[in-house]
Amino acid sequence: MLSLCLLKSTSTSTSLWGKKLHFQGRPCTWQLLPGAVVPALKELSVCVLFRRSHATTWTAFVYKAPKGRNIELGLGGTSLDLSVWLFGEVFPIKTQLKLKEWYSVCLTWSGQAQTLRVYINGSIQLEAAVNPILPKQLAQNGTLTLGISHYVDGNGEVKREGGKDLLGEIGLFRMWSREWSTEEMGRHSCADGDVLRWDLQQWKYDCSPEPDISLHCAWSIYKIKMWTSIVHSTKPGNCSMSLEKITRNWLESIFPPNISVRNIYVSSQSHTCHVVNHSAAEHVQRPESLWFHPSFSCEVHVDVDPAASVEVVQVNIAALLSSTFSYDFLNVSADPNSISILPLDSFSLQTKPPPIVSTGLPSSEMSPTQSLPAQPANVSTTEKPLDLNDTAVGADKFFRVNLTLNMTGSSAKPAEVIEKWVKEKLEVNGTMVLNLIITENVGKYMEQYNGPMLFRGQQKLYDSSFHVQEYKINSIEEIKNYINASLMTKYENGSIIIETLNVGIKHLALQNCFEETTSTIYGQYIWPETFPQVNEEMLCIKPELRSDRAYRLCKLDIETDTTSWADPDMTNCHPLVTISDLGNITVTTGNAAEVVHMIDELVDDQLGDTDKLSSSELDIVVEKLNQVVDISIIKPALGANIVSIVADILLSKTDVTPVANIVLNLTDRMGHNMKFQGESASLTAPSLALSMINVDQSEFSGLTFGVFSISSNLIPKIFVNQSFISGPLPETNATISLPSTLNEFFPKGNKTRVQFQFYGTDDLFQDPLTTNATHSSLTLISSIVSASINDSFVNNLKDPVVVTLRHQKLKQPDDKVQCMFWDFQNNGGQGGWNSRGCETLNISSCQTSCRCNHLTHFAVLLDVSRAPISEVDSQILTLISYLGCGISSIFLGITLLTYLAFEKLRQDYPSKILINLSFALLGMSMLFLLDSWLSSFSNYGLCIATAATLHYFLLASFTWMGLEAVHMYLALVKVFNIYVPSYILKFCAMGWGIPLVIVSLVLAIDKDAYGSIVSEAASVALKSPDPFCWLQNDIFFYVTVVAFVVLILLCNLSVFIVVLIQIRKMQANKPSVNSRSYLNDLRAVASLTVLLGLTWTLAFFSFGPAKVVLMYLFSIFNTLQGFFIFLFHCLMKENVRKQWRIHLCCGCFKLSDYSDWSHSGTVGGRCKKNNLVNSDSVASDNTYTNRKVSDSSTGSRPNHH
Repeated sequence: MLSLCLLKSTSTSTSLWGKKLHFQGRPCTWQLLPGAVVPALKELSVCVLFRRSHATTWTAFVYKAPKGRNIELGLGGTSLDLSVWLFGEVFPIKTQLKLKEWYSVCLTWSGQAQTLRVYINGSIQLEAAVNPILPKQLAQNGTLTLGISHYVDGNGEVKREGGKDLLGEIGLFRMWSREWSTEEMGRHSCADGDVLRWDLQQWKYDCSPEPDISLHCAWSIYKIKMWTSIVHSTKPGNCSMSLEKITRNWLESIFPPNISVRNIYVSSQSHTCHVVNHSAAEHVQRPESLWFHPSFSCEVHVDVDPAASVEVVQVNIAALLSSTFSYDFLNVSADPNSISILPLDSFSLQTKPPPIVSTGLPSSEMSPTQSLPAQPANVSTTEKPLDLNDTAVGADKFFRVNLTLNMTGSSAKPAEVIEKWVKEKLEVNGTMVLNLIITENVGKYMEQYNGPMLFRGQQKLYDSSFHVQEYKINSIEEIKNYINASLMTKYENGSIIIETLNVGIKHLALQNCFEETTSTIYGQYIWPETFPQVNEEMLCIKPELRSDRAYRLCKLDIETDTTSWADPDMTNCHPLVTISDLGNITVTTGNAAEVVHMIDELVDDQLGDTDKLSSSELDIVVEKLNQVVDISIIKPALGANIVSIVADILLSKTDVTPVANIVLNLTDRMGHNMKFQGESASLTAPSLALSMINVDQSEFSGLTFGVFSISSNLIPKIFVNQSFISGPLPETNATISLPSTLNEFFPKGNKTRVQFQFYGTDDLFQDPLTTNATHSSLTLISSIVSASINDSFVNNLKDPVVVTLRHQKLKQPDDKVQCMFWDFQNNGGQGGWNSRGCETLNISSCQTSCRCNHLTHFAVLLDVSRAPISEVDSQILTLISYLGCGISSIFLGITLLTYLAFEKLRQDYPSKILINLSFALLGMSMLFLLDSWLSSFSNYGLCIATAATLHYFLLASFTWMGLEAVHMYLALVKVFNIYVPSYILKFCAMGWGIPLVIVSLVLAIDKDAYGSIVSEAASVALKSPDPFCWLQNDIFFYVTVVAFVVLILLCNLSVFIVVLIQIRKMQANKPSVNSRSYLNDLRAVASLTVLLGLTWTLAFFSFGPAKVVLMYLFSIFNTLQGFFIFLFHCLMKENVRKQWRIHLCCGCFKLSDYSDWSHSGTVGGRCKKNNLVNSDSVASDNTYTNRKVSDSSTGSRPNHH
């Protein structure tokens, strides 16, 4: 307990510590006060203590976004489980909470980590990943209730939702603005929230809290916030003592020994006690001789040792601070109504509050402070007379901030870094940053700025403009000081340094958005006068649910610093008319814009419900748009709405083929008839772009139009050049260049307009030649671009039109592409592709250039009848390759472990050669599997090392296959035994040395021959466009890979034929062998084929009608080569199986070691005696040949017979 006298505070405490809320079934509502704002939190922690008295469905708390129906954040459950709500999703936890027992449940969430954690009594019960499409921050300024669920009625009042009320008690509800770790969750059980505190000042209620002695929570760290005044009994002149020093002396004098002062932060215009006569500002009558210092805010961190109950500490410290303290000639006192004493978590002690900058002193002389407690009435924080307008409660305050800053360091997304910094600095305690715009400064400010600057690394200047919305009740001057101080603080994060060069802050006196009536397809709505940045709501005339509303924001514009109504959000409302009703509307010049707006809303609503228009609805929409274009004067705004409607339909699943030519004609007429100021106008929408240019016939020297589009769902970017450019414009998907000789086709006497169009989707260009699944021979592989001239038909140009189109997928070497145009007369007037008058010039695998002698819609089509392989087959082959290599890697590992673990299996030469071959194949398979992953790091050195290592293991694999053939030839074909000194050693030198020499030469000649390839060669060889580290130089590839592999395979094939002939002769000479089954002969041939790698020869026969089949066989057999080695030389080999049974089996399957091992595949002791090793490379159990090669390790000479 505290070692101080228990003093009674004269003021009523608002703290709820040591108290509980009792929910007994009768109406009891505890809701967050409207003034207690929950900010837009990007991470949070919430803790609540509750006890249930009855086994019913219950609610601990519910937080909903403004006008939201779903639960943004909540906790509830039943007798058998506990449920957490986050952004409308439910996370259930199976747990039984006993009745009449207190439980502490805490939730933590981070928008960046997208992780939700739930703790019960300090133990984590749930750690779940949150759906990434959910919001990344909590909706601000929502409604919160304790013990009940709620909704907001039409008058904006919180109403109770029955059936889920808690029958029990709640205590210690708190919320923090950061995600606590598991360790902190256990340490900070008594800390109060920095967003929501357990204090009556933040709650509106209709049933009083009750004290509960069982809820005492002992804590040792506290934060005291208050407004303090210093009054002088005489006029001492100026004293040099700082306010921090005076405050520390005061507190250390009144606090008992077990309360120690840790940190003191003050905010004032001066840090020394300059004496000013402001007796008129005192609340009570004072003698004229008294002098005082203006009140200053004060935040103090204290330690209480030993820890004591929070409510006891709060009562006693408040009592000590409420009395006036005399120090020398000073009288120090705190305003009792401003005193706030909160239990503090240790993290807050490590983070200094943001600085407050005064207009009179440099910022370096100012002391830091955090959010200030409410200032006492009629007391100013400056030396100016009190301004009642600044301190009065009113609407939110808005400011325009213009910022020039210097960023040092390199960042791929500097705008995001600056935005994050601005919001971290300003968005605290309800302050909001709006309409943030960031642009790079070209250097004009650098020339004017003469202040000290530190240049390190790459530096750039940026200009930023934004609005600040302040919710709190602070004076305008204080808010300006706060913004200025926050933004002038230097920011460092790794290599990024942000230094503010200039800050301009302007208070905006904004008007409200005035009452306005809107007529839409959803009915007529009268929007009342609304404050800036307030989202006004109205009940839908035809809602989906009874409480559904329409919303409209009174928006603050960053360009004009004025407010205006935004477009209404009618998502929750049903339209009162349908597309079918458009047939009853007559289009006139007066209502054309209104009709188009109505069509736009109806199409949006229909596509939002069914994702397509019916054929009848499409006909009505197209008919009305045609009437608008024919009757009215088309201006850019109206044209933009028409383009938007067409784009929405094209991006939906609507079948537009029946009206395709009508729509193309519609957009063409609209562009040529549009009235606009200036020389050009452009209209863009997702997947669609139109550009109209008025040209001077006498000065026309050519025209180039280009479009850049990342996706059909994004708005394309247009480039126009007033000259003829034969090549493609940089970073464009489509470029069309018109020659100067086009002026021969310009209309005489009339103005000339050139119109360009771009289509990112082919919905309007459906030719049976490309859409018929069974007979289609062509497929569209580019976007569509067109050019036209008003009142002219352009054909047989002297100089061709140059069109360059980017392929939507890489063109492979064997692919044939064709430049074509859309012929409106094909297919009985339905339109189709035609190549007449167009010449195709291939630029690369990514682009094709077309030269045509006329103007229309152009595209590039791929002749799929000549395509080497379909995309589906390519994906399947890729899957087979990776799956086969993975399987081979596993079984090659088992093979190596088997032969290395059992000594008796590796006593002959074939086994030793097999071990080396298996190791080379394992290295190649593993590198192939890991190559794409390693290349994804985009590390130059790593990619070269990966490619060189894969190249080495590929060459080593084929080298050992060749050495296997050499050994077979020596063992089975040569009539006499041959003495080869250091036989296996020489084989190893060749098997591992030759590939090493080749790879070393490549690296020495040109190390850049290795690298990451995503070109056409990569996509063909690897069947995947993903980056792959491999040889990217064709010469090195054909010389060191293709030629080497072909040479090895030719030799192996020759040896294979010779060996088969030799075996056939031996069978003829030994009648006993003729009785062997053909199955064993077939197994011997298959074993030879695998060891010699003859399945790789399938690659040379993969052409013609059987190409796809052979490619499948090639992928299956070669990727599974390691598995076949295991099958023939482990699983089907008798002596290997015996070794497994001897060493790995138990019980009746286990064999004991026996003496006749030599009959299983080696000569055993005789081998050791005569230094001869049996050659058994043809088949594991074929013992009908006994050709020998002498072991050189003993130095013995060959034994001829």
